[in-house]
Amino acid sequence: MNASDNNTINGSGGSDFRSWFMDRLLIGMTWPEYAKSLITPFNFLVAVILCFAVPVFGSRYLYGLAAVTHASHDYPWGILLGWGLFGGVPLSGAGFVVATGYYVFGFKGLKPIVRLAVLSGLLGYFFAASYLMIDLGRPWRIYYPMIMGFGTTSLLFLVAWHVTVYLTVQLIEFSSTILEWLKSRRVHRWAMLITVAMTIAGIILSTLHQSSLGGMFLLAPGRLHPLWYSSYIPVFFLASSIYAAMAMTIFVSTMAARYMTNRCDKNFLGSLDYVTLALGKGCAVAMYVYFFLKVVGVAHDNHWDLLGTPYGQWFLVELFGFVMFPALIFTYGIKKSSPFVIRVGAVFAIAGILLNRINIAVVAFNWEMPGHMHHIIPPWQEVYIVVTMVTLHIMLFRWIFNRMPVLYEMPEYKDMH
Repeated sequence: MNASDNNTINGSGGSDFRSWFMDRLLIGMTWPEYAKSLITPFNFLVAVILCFAVPVFGSRYLYGLAAVTHASHDYPWGILLGWGLFGGVPLSGAGFVVATGYYVFGFKGLKPIVRLAVLSGLLGYFFAASYLMIDLGRPWRIYYPMIMGFGTTSLLFLVAWHVTVYLTVQLIEFSSTILEWLKSRRVHRWAMLITVAMTIAGIILSTLHQSSLGGMFLLAPGRLHPLWYSSYIPVFFLASSIYAAMAMTIFVSTMAARYMTNRCDKNFLGSLDYVTLALGKGCAVAMYVYFFLKVVGVAHDNHWDLLGTPYGQWFLVELFGFVMFPALIFTYGIKKSSPFVIRVGAVFAIAGILLNRINIAVVAFNWEMPGHMHHIIPPWQEVYIVVTMVTLHIMLFRWIFNRMPVLYEMPEYKDMH
């Protein structure tokens, strides 16, 4: 780190600081060059999606939730939270699972993907909170329950605070990457020192809020269909989040290697197949355990007779088609040492998690009420909001990837990792 960098970080020289910051913001390009680089078919599609999203989001905040969702007092959750919160949180456990494996259990082979997993978790939790802010009736009042809610026994309050604190923890975990991008070596050293402590804090927080999301449904035994309701549902949510996190890491690392190759170093690309197989083994074990737990849940409540009903058949599709089937795909991929097969299994596993959470939050909730099918099919505005949020998620991921050393090491910091 040279003297000019030191002066820049310390704030001396306004023009130097501006040129230093703009160089990092524009990836070393001038404004005209950067603007020209944005003209791509993908960015054009994104611009179209975001333009049409403006009136949809506007109607939500001008006219309320009724303008974009079918949610009501009887059906508190639609696809916004079924997908974005209940489905997004387990898939965002990538940072928790991979960082724990690397920093706590010493699986050094995971090193090339640790930062990617933490970034995936950080953005996942950020957007899960964003979905919640969209779905709240008066989101500008969020500060009130966060401050005044202490002393309550609300599981939702517990989840909200855990997600908020864990989002901060993951930001601190990822801060070393941000500081390398900013070339702040002094602060970077402190960030590295507290990484293990933040990882341990993440273990505690993730374990609690992943299970607490399921615990919320313990309050509604008469509303959730008996095949999805169980006294073990907090355990189900926690167990499924483990394989969901690993499957998501496989998926995101594959996409990064495929579409962001220029931002990946040889160490990551060369170890990707090994890491994919290792995570595939973890997914297979976790999915077999989860499948066994679900069967135990049905047996414990003696709901075998419900399996012959239409809801029971849909339950079996979820259990065998999106839990056992991907588990068998993982097993076959491990036996054949095929990263491609493992990646196919990861896609099915991710789809299975989203299906399970949407089933619990939407499809099987208040299943006996009149007009239930009308609630299951979301309005196009709600679907479009989800599409917009997924688009923004991808764009932010790409923006960070293009600038920060997520999947490559900066030579001057190698000795500090």
